[in-house]
Amino acid sequence: MAQSYLHNTSRTAGAAAEVAADKKTAKYAPLVQTYVFVPIAVETMGAINSDGLEFLGNLGRRITQVTDDIRESAFLFQRLSVLIQRYNAVAIQGTFAHTTAEDDFYAVPAYLFLTFVFNPRNLYYRGYK
Repeated sequence: MAQSYLHNTSRTAGAAAEVAADKKTAKYAPLVQTYVFVPIAVETMGAINSDGLEFLGNLGRRITQVTDDIRESAFLFQRLSVLIQRYNAVAIQGTFAHTTAEDDFYAVPAYLFLTFVFNPRNLYYRGYK
């Protein structure tokens, strides 16, 4: 929805996510030497870059194999969807002139992303090792 991406996104769905993923890859290039780095970029309306989508799909399949619950992959994407919706609500809310302490209560800090989407301890607490 940003004007800077309008030219690309009007032709190809997810183009802004691909551009953002490329920028993340360039920014975190030193990490590739030590870690497996997969950029995940999500557009405002939910389009995910191809590598990120593949990674999340593989993660969902692995969680399903460990838990034997075929719904786990769907749960992962549902959590991600809710996170995007909550972030969008916070971003829109930030455009209003007046906010109250109650409004700040519902704000979602970005660092909660991995905890909200997937926390490996959840598997441990369920008895999977």
